[in-house]
Amino acid sequence: MSLTKSFADLAPKYIREIAPYQPGKPIAELARELGLNEADIVKLASNENPLGVSPKAMAAMQTALPHLALYPDGNGFDLKDSIAKKFNVAHENIVLGNGSNDILELAARSFLTPNDSAVYSQHAFAVYPLAVKAVGAMGIEVPASNFGHDLDGMLSAIRPNTKLMFIANPNNPTGTMMDNAVLHAALKKVPANVLVVMDEAYTEYLPKQLRVDTAAWTKEFPNLIISRTFSKAYGLAGLRVGYGIAHADVVALMNRVRQPFNVNTLAQVAATAALNDIEFIERSFKVNEQGMAQLLAGFAALKLDHIPSFGNFVCVKMGGVDSPGGGAAAVFLKLLKAGVIVRPIASYGMPEYLRISIGTQAENATFLKALADAIK
Repeated sequence: MSLTKSFADLAPKYIREIAPYQPGKPIAELARELGLNEADIVKLASNENPLGVSPKAMAAMQTALPHLALYPDGNGFDLKDSIAKKFNVAHENIVLGNGSNDILELAARSFLTPNDSAVYSQHAFAVYPLAVKAVGAMGIEVPASNFGHDLDGMLSAIRPNTKLMFIANPNNPTGTMMDNAVLHAALKKVPANVLVVMDEAYTEYLPKQLRVDTAAWTKEFPNLIISRTFSKAYGLAGLRVGYGIAHADVVALMNRVRQPFNVNTLAQVAATAALNDIEFIERSFKVNEQGMAQLLAGFAALKLDHIPSFGNFVCVKMGGVDSPGGGAAAVFLKLLKAGVIVRPIASYGMPEYLRISIGTQAENATFLKALADAIK
């Protein structure tokens, strides 16, 4: 037996069967591969904030730099305090994460065993099945409805051994959103012994008339976990910081498996400041709104279909290999050669689509020109 094979045998079968998560291609990697200038590359692949970091967050990090020899506050008091005041919840209702991915994994690690199952939708965030399979539990994928969640189908998929249900609203990668009244009604039908993880990574990009106080829902539904991130609208993707809001008993169990210093000092002080940088968030929303309109107008001019999106990204249909430009995979490669990085989503069961993050007006224009050239 080879040494490599013996190591593989040490891992459980459910670990060996996991396909690693594939993030968007980094700018530096594309520059190395194609000999391009990093400054000329446009990355619209990872739903990052094109405006960069919140100015208040940047200033807060500067004040924290002299203290980096000390461990972070393992309890994250200041950040929790800001979250508690903003969303009218108690400290014990908040769990901090190394990005919202960490919240998803903490939920899976806290409540799932190899004898349990979890429900999630087709065309939903890839981390849901990864988190479930990493603990040996069974994932139940429910077919999507118009690229979004089929809530009735998900409720019907619940089994006696189901402990978790993952819901993304808005959904990534499709950008679809569920009506809040419909979602609230569905939560009433979820058995009390099934925890619902509601992933709201893109909630700050929703128009004000579509926003509801879902944090208050956790008081009505003790089995609800709200997951949010500072990686998108707040511009802190590189710091990896997110949070969950849930019943105190749920949070207490998640904290038992949470690493004691999972959110570093810079992430904590930056997130605390960014949370209350209202001007930056409003500007980010406006830039996203304008950029979405710019891209949709460009798609219409090129006669390309898209999936209506409520996030800071949009999926455009390029078609299969017989389509103009050779289909999504071929267009993706042509865009890379033009110095534009977007996201192919064949791994989400959508091989005919590319997901495009909303950039600045100039970045969007560069992408649209490269896209027009690619499909000629």
